[in-house]
Amino acid sequence: MNNRRKFIKSSLTTLIAGTASYAGLLHAKEAATTKETTKLPSLAGLVYTKDNQGKWKGKAKSHAPLVEIKDKKITITTDHGMSKKHYIVRHTLVTEAGEVVGEKTFSFEDEEAKSTFELPKGQTRLYATSFCNKHDLWLTVVMV
Repeated sequence: MNNRRKFIKSSLTTLIAGTASYAGLLHAKEAATTKETTKLPSLAGLVYTKDNQGKWKGKAKSHAPLVEIKDKKITITTDHGMSKKHYIVRHTLVTEAGEVVGEKTFSFEDEEAKSTFELPKGQTRLYATSFCNKHDLWLTVVMV
């Protein structure tokens, strides 16, 4: 089980860093609006967002990360049940440069998928992710 978790962790970190870097490049290159950057067209089928639900249409409410910023803390919540067969595996917080600044792995035994991290200084855009064991990786762009 530990090897599986390490594999998932390293794979997700690589994918998330690439996703964040791509989104940052897209934003800089096209001076895109927030809505355009959340579409991530070349990553369709790999990363899902509230605006781009792909094959998981109708699942955004329970899979796209919800983000709250308060008192120099950022809290990521995924409003999703946690059962042995279907649960949120992980939250990750990534900077626009692709640096992972927060990560938390969950178990199906956890009551909820909720994580809190220090708000990194000097950031204006962050990416919060939520990975579901059945419905893949979901991303929310966070403007600080």
